Amino acid sequence: MFGDDVTRRPQHQRAARGLARTFQITRLFPSLSVLDNVRLACTALDTRKFSMLRSLSSFGDVMEKAEELLAEFGLADQRHDLARNLSYGDQRKLEVALSMAGRPRLLLLDEPMAGLSAHERESMQEILQRLDPAIAVMLIEHDMDIAFGFAQQVTVMHQGRVLAEGTKDEMSANRSVQEIYLGTA
Repeated sequence: MFGDDVTRRPQHQRAARGLARTFQITRLFPSLSVLDNVRLACTALDTRKFSMLRSLSSFGDVMEKAEELLAEFGLADQRHDLARNLSYGDQRKLEVALSMAGRPRLLLLDEPMAGLSAHERESMQEILQRLDPAIAVMLIEHDMDIAFGFAQQVTVMHQGRVLAEGTKDEMSANRSVQEIYLGTA
């Protein structure tokens, strides 16, 4: 990752180096509020997380960052809702917000559109398009329209092997990609 082999490093060290990810199946704290989920994520890389005698709400910068993320991801009005009570689309947005709390340099997104309605997919795509362009994003997505709409560089895999690599225009024109994923005219 950025010239450093992080393969055998523990997760917390990878995160500290700027790696964040989402999962295909959301991983939230369902019995906590949306705000508390984000506040916990904001403190994950902060050494103050070990201050057990101090309330998390006493850290003004953490609260400010959490509120910014909630606004950025369209979840501010749901800050006090339990994460389990969010729609599936909003749970997916919350998971991406959690991944952004650590200010990643590399963001891995595992099928962020999976299971979303057309409206939720559009909302998620807008959120992903607004991500800081300084963040390297690796997107695993089976919906080729979404992938091509987002990606600048595309690697198409088939049966665990790289089938083709290039720009979205090159992949759209690639005969093997057309046959396997896009359907031929």
